[in-house]
Amino acid sequence: MRGPRWLGILSRCIAAVLGGYLLAALVAIGCALWLGPPRAEAVLVGMLLSFAVHAGAVIWVFAARSAGGPGLASRCRPWRWARRWP
Repeated sequence: MRGPRWLGILSRCIAAVLGGYLLAALVAIGCALWLGPPRAEAVLVGMLLSFAVHAGAVIWVFAARSAGGPGLASRCRPWRWARRWP
């Protein structure tokens, strides 16, 4: 039995916004920390890349066949093991 269609769309929207923001923030922070000495340019590159990452995350969430599929946690082996734990 499947739930209402709007619930799947709502869950995908939430996953796209929150997951995309998290990935984009991590990319921006990573670029700012790991790129070379000119700090301003590293921050700028990180912010520019974060927009592309966020857009890619949104596309990935809505391109998946099922709403549970796009999550990184569903593909992580320790997460699968933890779900089986009594």
